[in-house]
Amino acid sequence: MQIERKVKLVTEQRNIDKPSPVADFPMKEWSIKVYLLDAEGNEHPASCFNKVVYNLHPSFENPNQTFTEPPFICRNEGWGEFEMSIDMFTSENRGKSTIFHDLNFQRAKYENVHTVTFKNPSQSLLSLLRETGPVNDQDDKAPKARKANDGKKRRAQYDMEKMANALPKLGEDDLLHVIQMIHDHKSDETYTKNDMEQGEFTVDLYTMPDNLVGMIWRFLQDQEALV
Repeated sequence: MQIERKVKLVTEQRNIDKPSPVADFPMKEWSIKVYLLDAEGNEHPASCFNKVVYNLHPSFENPNQTFTEPPFICRNEGWGEFEMSIDMFTSENRGKSTIFHDLNFQRAKYENVHTVTFKNPSQSLLSLLRETGPVNDQDDKAPKARKANDGKKRRAQYDMEKMANALPKLGEDDLLHVIQMIHDHKSDETYTKNDMEQGEFTVDLYTMPDNLVGMIWRFLQDQEALV
């Protein structure tokens, strides 16, 4: 048996009044929290994990930091951006999931969603996973039917053709913001293609999750691009 869940990382950062060892790079205080998402995108404590280890840049005095209570908040100070790996452990034998996270200071707060897979979970772990979604075919029948119907209702609120026509009219900064939204909130079913040589980014709007469609629609409304 394999069960998938969405893990959300919430990163926050701010400048602090401390001397930086590198000119033009202010000192920052940053933090990362770990949550589990249900099918509707609501946050839940990631109680299916009993330990989370953040593997930071080796320049840190304590680069491997362990936390055992949700939301497994990791808080540090520093001036540099870097990529880290995060190991999330369950009580199962070999029950470890590893994800990679880009710590950057482009925004004061940002979120990233990753998919993790639990293989042959025990009954105790199944009970915890059931809090955020179905864990077998029987659990899945009714929610799947409701999800399909709800998705049709939500998607009917938005004119996908109008959205497709509006996106190319955005300025460069606004378009980059939309692309970042897609990266942060897309699902496994979302089709994207990033052609670095041609400088083109392609997304199939009809494969995006409903919450992402709504976010982009509201952003286009704010930019008065839906004309």
